[in-house]
Amino acid sequence: MAYKAKLVEKRWSIDKELEMLSKWEEEKVFEFDAKSDAPIFSIDTPPPYASGSWHVAAAAHYCQFDMFARFYKMKGYNVLFPMGIDRNGLPIEIRVEQEYGIRARDVDREYFIKLCKEKLDVYEKDILSIIRRMGMMARYWDPYRTDSPEYRALTQATFIELWNRGLIYEDDRPTIWCPVCGTTIAEAEIEYKQREGYLYYIKFPLIDGGSVTIATTRPELIGATAALLYHPDDERYNRTLEGKKALIPLYDIEIPILPHPVVDKEFGTGIMMLSSFGDLTDVRLFRELGLSPRVLIDKEGRMNELAGKYKGLTVEEARYAIVKDLEEKGLLEKSEKIKQNIPTCWRSHNPVEFIVTKDLYLKQLPFKEELKKIADEMIFLPEFHKRRLLDWIDSLTIDWAITRRRYYGTEVPLWYCKQCGWIYVPKPGKYYQPWKNPPDIDKCPKCGSSDFIGDTRTFDTWVDSSVSPLYISGYLRDDELFRRSFPVTVRPQGIDIVRTWLYYTILRVYLLTGKPAFKYVRLSGMGLDDKGRPMSKSLGNIVHPSVVFERYGADAFRIWAASETRLGFDYRYSEKKIEAARNFLTKLWNVARFISMFPKVEDMSLDSLCELDKQILYELNKIIEMANEEYSKMDFFLTTNELRNFVWNKFASHYIELVKQRAYNSEGMFTDKEQRSAWYTLHKVLKNILLILHPVAPFITDYIWRNLYNNRNIVLEKFPEPVDISIDKPLFKEIMTFNSIIWKNKKDKGYSLKDPVELVITSTVLKAFEKDLRAAHNIQRIRFEGDVSVDETAVYFSS
Repeated sequence: MAYKAKLVEKRWSIDKELEMLSKWEEEKVFEFDAKSDAPIFSIDTPPPYASGSWHVAAAAHYCQFDMFARFYKMKGYNVLFPMGIDRNGLPIEIRVEQEYGIRARDVDREYFIKLCKEKLDVYEKDILSIIRRMGMMARYWDPYRTDSPEYRALTQATFIELWNRGLIYEDDRPTIWCPVCGTTIAEAEIEYKQREGYLYYIKFPLIDGGSVTIATTRPELIGATAALLYHPDDERYNRTLEGKKALIPLYDIEIPILPHPVVDKEFGTGIMMLSSFGDLTDVRLFRELGLSPRVLIDKEGRMNELAGKYKGLTVEEARYAIVKDLEEKGLLEKSEKIKQNIPTCWRSHNPVEFIVTKDLYLKQLPFKEELKKIADEMIFLPEFHKRRLLDWIDSLTIDWAITRRRYYGTEVPLWYCKQCGWIYVPKPGKYYQPWKNPPDIDKCPKCGSSDFIGDTRTFDTWVDSSVSPLYISGYLRDDELFRRSFPVTVRPQGIDIVRTWLYYTILRVYLLTGKPAFKYVRLSGMGLDDKGRPMSKSLGNIVHPSVVFERYGADAFRIWAASETRLGFDYRYSEKKIEAARNFLTKLWNVARFISMFPKVEDMSLDSLCELDKQILYELNKIIEMANEEYSKMDFFLTTNELRNFVWNKFASHYIELVKQRAYNSEGMFTDKEQRSAWYTLHKVLKNILLILHPVAPFITDYIWRNLYNNRNIVLEKFPEPVDISIDKPLFKEIMTFNSIIWKNKKDKGYSLKDPVELVITSTVLKAFEKDLRAAHNIQRIRFEGDVSVDETAVYFSS
């Protein structure tokens, strides 16, 4: 028989990935079928923020979602795998301000919104092109956008519902303020950065004579001091300072000295300056002690009129000037260098301030215990990352300030009667722009005035993002879909946004539905460069995915993403490992091309297979079992690595080398049944390799499948279950050892692998494989002895 490969091409070409993409788009096999009775597997795919180009770490994060989407589709689920683009909030505004050299508050609102939208369109196009090129099933061809009228209408509808239930209120209170962004930010948006600073020791004169020294890192806030605090158990002060008062230096304002357990006796002098407001602790203490704040810093980050002679100075300038004045008046004892953690805005990276503003707040503190119970109803993958969420819930000290004084975001749907202040809240369902359009009522029902003022604020971007599971499951828009697909099956996301996206989603969905948002929460580690650093422009270590795809292909990139680390742990980019993955694909292609020469045998009884064939199927079963268990937990690390080892080091290097002679049977030393057993097993193993690998490397697996087995997308095939095979004892390790000994002996003697071996003495455990061993190694005689182990195999050549 003449054997000719059905896979004609000698090498796998990256260009074929583009061919497969076009074919998949024509077939539309990834479309969600709303009419299907199959169980729904819904994925709250993170809508990436379109404020810049993606790097390889982001791409690796997202392609893993596609892996479990494909797996569950092969398991028979109706996969709802939307693709969204997050287009609201500060990041795009900051980028536009930097690029155009403007500030949003200084230009026409419509004009600024137009600039943001144009820039978002550019970044969105780049992100979606990467999503497509990676072969993702997510609906990149029809993404939802968080700035679309439909999405914003849902955001506003959920706000209106919570407002009507009394869960949202407005208040003038200290909030976390970013002077650069020009808006309130949430507690979750603070990042603490360590930097060098100074601890200043300042004398506060006492009313009845003498002085007391405090230590502070913020002397510019001494004019905002409302009290000095000491620990009630501090023997240095609990008798001498009780009931006394002090004067604020440079300002001569009288303030009380009070005992309070919050004071750290070991820090500085043990005396704490309580000012409005240095940090969140100050905010809490002012509220607790009923003190009136005296805020010295304005929304621009400059000292205001209450700061006296320091008015108009930046915070840094005021600090320098005040220290200088204290020194001249003999009120500065000393200063010492320290390292301090500075609260900064995670978007602008600028230090934040705490000032009094009027904002809308969503109640969250009353629900902390309920939210922890809701967390217990969801399965976290991996489980240990659940602690991040619980710790964040425990740490919350203020309700969520949900309003922002920015332009590009979902507007607060409120109007105010100009005459009496009555607040008009519209009916949910439409998208409202109160800063631009009048309300849909003619008169105020309270005073009869027809003069209304629309709210000019927008929502925190997490107010939009936190309803993504409700949006994709049809909440308030498709009751039947919502009934079948909610709670959403899985939220896959990074550990870096547990306290924002995950927490706010769980909070909002619980307040709206009383249920957990998800069945599973899948948490990935951070993608880093090859030195273990985050990728950033400042470090110059960003690698664009398209460069990698052009050089190695998307499949190689995806294999690296799957096999680099276990779920939940940080992973490092490595071009060498992507190159190694590409080499594996070359090996797989060569294996498939070899097997494609032989006929497919479908009617073999498993019991009638040759013993060698049973052994490799037994080894295959271990991979199938591992894949089913690990993939179902949405992890791919162990299976991908073990499958690569199996293909390269067991199947190709040992089984195929042993079975070649039987598959060709050119010498006629094997029976037809034995030859057909080889053909059956070669194709059986290859089929299962392709099916197991498909979720990870969809391009090459689908291409080979269509050319060898049937012309429909491999993702429509069932994911494999273990082959019903039984063996007396696993012996493939011993077979590999035997092969290695023969090959080493031939190499050491300078013989080719085809040269004959006169005699081999080995263990009787290999007796069942005698014909394959003799044919593969050109062995004239094999003697099997019971007291010889395979490791002790002796090889003799003719003299």
